[in-house]
Amino acid sequence: MQYEVRALSPDNQIVALVVDAQDEHDARRQVEARGLFATKLAPARALRRPAASRGGVSLVLFSQELLALLTAGLSIVEGLEALLEREGGARLRGVLGRLLAGLREGKRFSSLLAEQPDVFPPLYIGIVRAAEGTSDLPRSLRRYVDYQSRIDVVRNKLISAAIYPSILLVVGGGVAGFLIGFVVPRFATIYEGTGRALPWMSQALLDWGRFAAAHGLPLLAGAVAAAVTLGMLVRAAIAKVGLVSLLGRIPVLGPHLRIYQLSRLYLTLGMLLEGGIPIVAAMETAGGTISPALRERLAQARAAVQAGAPLSGAFDAEGLTTPISLRMLRVGERSGELGNMLTQSAAFYDGEISRWIDRFTRLFEPLLMSAIGLVVGTIVILLYLPIFDLAESLS
Repeated sequence: MQYEVRALSPDNQIVALVVDAQDEHDARRQVEARGLFATKLAPARALRRPAASRGGVSLVLFSQELLALLTAGLSIVEGLEALLEREGGARLRGVLGRLLAGLREGKRFSSLLAEQPDVFPPLYIGIVRAAEGTSDLPRSLRRYVDYQSRIDVVRNKLISAAIYPSILLVVGGGVAGFLIGFVVPRFATIYEGTGRALPWMSQALLDWGRFAAAHGLPLLAGAVAAAVTLGMLVRAAIAKVGLVSLLGRIPVLGPHLRIYQLSRLYLTLGMLLEGGIPIVAAMETAGGTISPALRERLAQARAAVQAGAPLSGAFDAEGLTTPISLRMLRVGERSGELGNMLTQSAAFYDGEISRWIDRFTRLFEPLLMSAIGLVVGTIVILLYLPIFDLAESLS
C-alpha cells in the first residue's frame, strides 16, 4: 500500500513524498535508503473504488492480461514477470513486485492477494483460492472477467440512462434561474413606471423580481447554504444506509433496485459455487456486493443454511427471492446445478432490468423536457402579458 511521508533531508529541508511499501517498516526503510529521516509516516488516504478498479489497478485488465499469458503456456511467475516488464505505472509495478517476491518465497498466490486488500477484494481472493484447489486458475480468471463484464453492462446502462436527464435538469434549471434572477428584475423596473394594473400572476412574478433585485446577495448566499446543507444531509444518509437503500425508498425505483441487487447477489453466488467454493463461504463473500439491508437478511439466511436448511427455503424466509427465482433455486437444488441456476436467474433479471431502463427513459425524458419547457414558457408568457396588454390598449 501507499504511505504519505514527511521527512528531513540532509540539508535540513522538510520534504513530502509518497512511497509504495508492504508495511510501515518497509516504508521507513525505503525513506532511509534515500538518505532521508522520516518524521511522519501514515497510510495514504484514498477514495473507495469499485471492485473492478481498486487502488488504481484495473482488476479486469489485470485478469485479462494474466489470463492471456497463462493460456499461452506461461507459469504464474513467468506471467507476472512479463506483466512487470511492460508495466510503466509505479502503483501496479509495486503490486506485481510484491506478488512475485512472495511466490518466489513459496507462498500461495491467494495469500499474497489477501495481503493487499486495498487492491484485491475478498471476492477476487475467494475465486483464486478455489482455483488453487482445482489447479485451474485460467478458468477462474475467465469466470471473473465474464462476471465483471456482466455487472458493468447493467451499471453502465444505468449511468447512461441518468446522464441525459441530469443534463436536462441542469440546463433547464440554469435557464429558469437566469430568467427569474436576471431578466425578471429588469422587466419589473420597466413596468414600474407604466402605472397600469397588471395580471395578478404577472404582478406576483414582478414583485419577486423586485425583491430579488433588492436582496440578490442574501438570496444567493441562502441558496448556496441550502444546497450545501442538503448535500451534507444526503451524504450523511448515504453513509448511514447506503445509496441503494436510500434510492430504494422511492416508490418507482424501489422494486427495480431490489431486483438489481438480487440479480447481483445471484450472479456472485453462482460464480462462486461454480468455482468450487462451499455455499456458506460463498454467501459470506457475496455479502459485500449488496446493500446493508439485504446483507443483514443474507447473514440470517446463511445462519439458516448452516443449521441445515436448504438455500431456497432460507432465501424465501428472508425475502431474497421472487416467485421465478424461488422455482429456479428449487430446480437447482434437485438437479445439483445450483450455481448454474443462480447464474441463469441473474441473467433473466438483468434482461428485465435492461428492458425497464429502456421503457423508463423513453417515458421520463419527454416528460422532463415538457416540464422544463412548461416552467420556462410560463415565465416568458407572464413577462410578456403586460406588453400584450399595453399594445392592445394603444391599438
